[in-house]
Amino acid sequence: MDPVRSNDHVFSTAPGQAAGLTLAPEAQRVLRNTYLLLALTMVPTVAGAYLGMATASIISGSPILSFLIMLGAVIGLQFGIAHYRNSVVGIGLLLLMTGLLGWFLGPLLNAALSMKNGMQLVGYAAFGTGAVFMGMATVAVTTKRDFSFMGKFLYVGMIVLLVAMVANMFFQIPALSLAISSAVILLFSLFLLHDLSRIVTGGETNYVMATTGVYMSLFNIFANLLQLLMALGGEKD
Repeated sequence: MDPVRSNDHVFSTAPGQAAGLTLAPEAQRVLRNTYLLLALTMVPTVAGAYLGMATASIISGSPILSFLIMLGAVIGLQFGIAHYRNSVVGIGLLLLMTGLLGWFLGPLLNAALSMKNGMQLVGYAAFGTGAVFMGMATVAVTTKRDFSFMGKFLYVGMIVLLVAMVANMFFQIPALSLAISSAVILLFSLFLLHDLSRIVTGGETNYVMATTGVYMSLFNIFANLLQLLMALGGEKD
């Protein structure tokens, strides 16, 4: 897959176009292809989510084991995506990963939709995730700052939160769950800014890897935002 390069001075759908901002041709190409591939990942995500809702008992029956297996699968797929990032195999592995993650959302979506205002909450979570994405993209494009310095801190934060999430699966402390969800939203919003700025500044030149990072951030923001909305504003039947 070798998309045609754009000769335009401004990426036509990039935030900040109205301000007359310009990006390097390579950055325009990577950003454009990242957005296109990101849109494509929504297809297996939605299909996986429908399947996950129908087979939610598989995950809800053993939530901790399911989480650990899914975590291992996603990490393994990310290694595969990185290895095959320059071929169509990498795109296929990325779509497989997004389908699996969509499937993993099944129980959460079932819980949300069982509430009186469930559809509204899902819509709010989707809108909020889109707003965060547009906000981070606008900052990355308009400032053109290199936020790669945040990388090490963000990865350490991700590991700490991952340990906290696993621990809370055993302790089941509601207040800790809310704190973790809030921290995950903040962390992956910064990850989103980090990854988008790397595209803009030329630090990331492979759109498959760029899409993988952006997708993971959006997935985590959506799932945890929905959990927060359910806990704070969900109306049970």
